[in-house]
Order: sequence, then structure tokens, then C-alpha cells
Amino acid sequence: MSKQQKTIQNEVTLSGVGLHTGNEVTMVFKPAPVNNGFAFKRVDLEGQPIIEAKADYVTNTQRGTNLEKNGVQIQTSEHVLAAAVGLDIDNLIIEINASEPPIMDGSSKFFVKALEEAGIVEQDAEIEEYVVKEVISYKDETTGSEIILMPSEEYQVTTMVDFGTKILGTQNATLDKISDFKENISAARTFSFLHEIEMLLENDLIKGGDLNNAIVYVDKELSESTTEKLKKAFKKDDIKIKSNGILDNLELHWANEAARHKLLDVIGDLALVGTRIRGKVIANKPGHLVNTLFAKKLAKIIKKEKRNNVPTFNLNEEPLMDIHKIMDILPHRPPFLLIDRILELSDKHVVGMKNVTMNEDFFVGHFPGAPVMPGVLQVEAMAQCGGVLVLNTVPDPENYLTYFMKMDNVKFKQKVLPGDTLIFKAELITPIRRGICHMQAYTYANGKIVAEAELMAQISKVK
Repeated sequence: MSKQQKTIQNEVTLSGVGLHTGNEVTMVFKPAPVNNGFAFKRVDLEGQPIIEAKADYVTNTQRGTNLEKNGVQIQTSEHVLAAAVGLDIDNLIIEINASEPPIMDGSSKFFVKALEEAGIVEQDAEIEEYVVKEVISYKDETTGSEIILMPSEEYQVTTMVDFGTKILGTQNATLDKISDFKENISAARTFSFLHEIEMLLENDLIKGGDLNNAIVYVDKELSESTTEKLKKAFKKDDIKIKSNGILDNLELHWANEAARHKLLDVIGDLALVGTRIRGKVIANKPGHLVNTLFAKKLAKIIKKEKRNNVPTFNLNEEPLMDIHKIMDILPHRPPFLLIDRILELSDKHVVGMKNVTMNEDFFVGHFPGAPVMPGVLQVEAMAQCGGVLVLNTVPDPENYLTYFMKMDNVKFKQKVLPGDTLIFKAELITPIRRGICHMQAYTYANGKIVAEAELMAQISKVK
């Protein structure tokens, strides 16, 4: 069942400080047109340049997922993008007057709240969704971090984290459906270890940090000098370690909040693929580097599949029409009946299938010792699919014959050999009128287009 794209109904504004710069930031969520995707707009710069949320623009992942296009940067984009994905939003313009969004409390909670206040509305276009058909994976051999994407009925994410420290240990988190993001994931805050905080302070970073927007796990002895630095940085009179090993003035929302935040990051980083995903993500020791490298790999796979435009079908399912039902509609008979099954049929398109075997009559002479299916028969098979489409519009198809009127732009791209399974797809170019069917047809085999043609045929009643 198709779903409509979504955006927000009204503008909504948030303000806060950037985590690393410490500067005041104003961010405005704005509605975006269909097929726009997510895009950041730097309103503080001349020309108000736009940086689309795409994996190709990732330049640095050391302290967040940072994007750059034509020298214009967006830092720590992941929490904002996770909020949009978590609310099932497809199109969003994010205006911002600085290089990084406000850190808020270190989670996506406040972004989710703002987007909900803006109102989420459906748009007049169907969503584009990548349906995972086979396992896709990426592994960083150096760190052991790995992301696996496998088939699933909906977008699901599981994260497994192990930092090799006693204080944090091993944690897991799972999101079974994206509608649970708001309640179970959005409030998971960013975290860091004490030794990382020391390094960031020495490098004059996290100027916007305080104990309300980052969980600090104490993985080393808290020296007097470090305590003084933290008190100054966080504007606190005193700094202490709680019994659960984190710095004080903060209570964990969940015992596995670190794993949940890593899951939040995975969702935000995979938003850079630019396409909704229907599949299950299993992320072992995820981080922004492996997340975005996987996003780049997946984006390339999706782009290649789009270019080939190869449909996939479960050939193990019962077909819409078997050979007997096809012969009830088409007048063709073996050896000139060139489709075995009809897999899909609507008033605008049809999908058929043929198993090509060495027993085909045409292989006897085409060619001896090098069997190749004649291109003209591939066109005929596509036309027969079109015949099912047009004959399905009349109550007595057995009383009609289908005749070719025209074929244009016929192209043969790959050889068809014994053992190939052909998928034929034909879509109407114009509505059927007076029994005339004008359609664009394709033949696929082995994950590639093997032939295509623009066909026109007419049905005529047998006298």
C-alpha cells in the first residue's frame, strides 16, 4: 500500500547554544516541497547557501556528523535529522544562522517537540522507499565496527555497544518500529568519557557543554586539576561522581541510555542516504564514521538500482495468473505463447514472467552451438504482456485478437540465454482508447535491463 510524503504545516523556531562553539544559535524548521528531502540553509551567509543532507557531503565525523558543500559547513547534523526521520517526515528545510544546530539537552527530544508543534501533513506525492531484498553490510576492520542491513517488513534498528570499560560495559538497544522513536529513543542524550572531556577542553571545544546536555562517564581517576577545569567549564561550584559512575547533577533516563543514543545517531546518520529504508539495521559498535561510510555505500547501491530500474518480485509466491489463466485471455498458443505468469496487473501496468529453457523451438536455429533468444521474440513477449493489460478491459477477451500497430525506440542491451528468467514490465503511456494500447515496455534478466521498447497495439473483435 502506497504512502504519501510528509512535511510540516507551519514554521517553528528553536534557539540554544552550539555544543562546540558555545554561540547562540537560532534554527527554523520550514515546510519543504515534495521530493525535496532534508536540507540545511545557512541564513547567516551571503546567498543563504543550501547544504542537502546527503552522505556525499560528509567531511568529518570526529565529534559528530559534519557536512560541507562548496566550503559551507553544517556540524553535528545527526540529532536534528534523527528527529525528522523519527516522526516519519520526508521533506524539511532547516534554516540556521550558524554552522551547528543548538545542542539543547544533547538528544532529539526538543526537535521532536518543535516539529510536532509545527504540525505534520501529508503531501500529494508517494514516498520513495528502498526495500531491502538482500543483506548489505560494511565493516571497519580496524575498529571492528560493523553495520548490517537485512530484509524486514519495516524500518528497525538494533545497536550493540561495547567500549571496553567497566563503567559502561556492554549495552544493547532496539527500535522495532519508527513510531516508537519519540517515546523510546528521542530523549537519549549524548555522552562522553572523562578522558575525552579533558581532551576537548584542552582543544577549546565543547564551549556550549554543561551537565544538562551530556552524560559524562568517569573512566579514570578524577584528579584535582581536572575537577577544577570541569567546575570552570560547567560553571559549577562542585563536581562529584555519582554511584553509577557518571558526573553529578544528572539522572539517567534509562540504564542503557548510551546504547539508545547510539541508535539515535544511527537513524540520524542513515538519513543521509536520502531515501526511506524498509529493512532491519544491526549496528555493532556504531560510530559516526562507520555509520556514514555505510550510508555512502547504501546510497550508491540505491542510485545504481534506480539507474537500472530493475523491479524485484518474489517468484515463489502464487502468481496473479498462471499459464491457464493467461490462455483464457490471450489467443496465443505454444510455441508462440511467450509468457508463463502474470505477477501484477492494474489498469495502468502489467508485469509478466517467462522462464527461458533450452527446449525453446527457436534455439534450434538461433544459433546452433550458441543459443540466444531472438530480440524480436523479446519484443513479442513484452507485447503479449501488453495484450493481457488491454484485453483485461473487455468482458469477453476470448473474442478479441491483438495486433501490432507500431514499435519505436527498440533497444537490446544484454543477451538472453537458456536458464534466464525474464521479467516483463509494461506501463501505459496514454490511457487505453478504442482498444488501442500505447505503452513503454521493459525486459529484465539477472538484475539488468535486457531490452526496452515503446509499443502500440490494438485489439480487434473476431468476426
